[in-house]
Amino acid sequence: MRFRAPATGSADAGDGVDSAAPGRLRSGSGAVPGPFRARLPVPPGAGPGYDPVMALTIEDVDRFEASRPRLEAIAYRLLGSASEAEDAVQETFLRWQAADVGQIRVPEAWLTKVLTNLCLNQLTSARARRETYVGEWLPEPLLAGDPMLGPADTVEQRESVSYAVLVLLERLSPNERAVYVLREAFGYPHREIAAILDLTEAASQQLHHRARKHVADGKARTEVDEAAARRIVDEFLAAATSGRTEPLVRLLTQDAVAVGDGGGKVPARAKAFRGALAVATFMRGLFKPGKAKRALIGGSPGVHATTANGDPALVAVLDGRIVGVICFAVTPEGITAIRSQVNPDKLERATRHWAGTDHGEPLLHAF
Repeated sequence: MRFRAPATGSADAGDGVDSAAPGRLRSGSGAVPGPFRARLPVPPGAGPGYDPVMALTIEDVDRFEASRPRLEAIAYRLLGSASEAEDAVQETFLRWQAADVGQIRVPEAWLTKVLTNLCLNQLTSARARRETYVGEWLPEPLLAGDPMLGPADTVEQRESVSYAVLVLLERLSPNERAVYVLREAFGYPHREIAAILDLTEAASQQLHHRARKHVADGKARTEVDEAAARRIVDEFLAAATSGRTEPLVRLLTQDAVAVGDGGGKVPARAKAFRGALAVATFMRGLFKPGKAKRALIGGSPGVHATTANGDPALVAVLDGRIVGVICFAVTPEGITAIRSQVNPDKLERATRHWAGTDHGEPLLHAF
């Protein structure tokens, strides 16, 4: 079945847009969303009667939707931002919609190539923006069960989306990051990676070797199961709310670091705290109750234990809205890094995900 887009540019129920997730196609829907029609690229020389939707079939749309979870997981690992990953996948859909899909022999490979190159362009521009970013830049955390976390069958797959490794990936060149993600998380052979990035196979192997070395050199993290993650969080909370520094110091490695990302919208220290005593002192003060803190965020948030990007985490929730996610990097020697995301722009997806899950009563109310 083939169809032509309606002449109007507005989206309504007949356009096949899921009202709960604007811009998403309902599976099996027979129409194309109005926002996509309005943004379709027009090839050079196309006449006034050009209609790129004319050749699009329901099967073409469903084929893209079947690939969406994989594409989102790739984009998130490449960009460290769920919102930017969603944008990149939607732009990939526009390219798919405007292409002669009947001539594409391997749609999955074509989509991966388009998405990866869009992300590489985004990474290049993002580097310039982050030079003027207020304070430390940290990735957008994803809570347990978020489908954008992608495959988690192997240690390499789980590690590639851990918060600690996402931070390390920021040190890589765009091509190194792309090769690392495609190889480590999704098992692409170097032959296919080379085709995606327009490189030689030898160049892909060399980039992968360099990327793995950079990540290994900076990595300080041990994979823990859910029970161990909960135990770590419980011990940390007990120490942080004890009012004393010594219990926190005992949980930290000597070279522990604490860093926060407020994006200039929420107060966060511009530079990291380094060393067990400095980190412990900061955390003790952070969890000390105070009227000024409650006034700043509008109340006393409930604190829940969970995992974010596979790492032990604390989530602070106020009136159904996540106001902070604290991620812990753990080694056999103790907690080696505490990374706090409080930038509200980077907590929107986590809040949506939180609203749809059963999380029980908070462990405590902070501040």
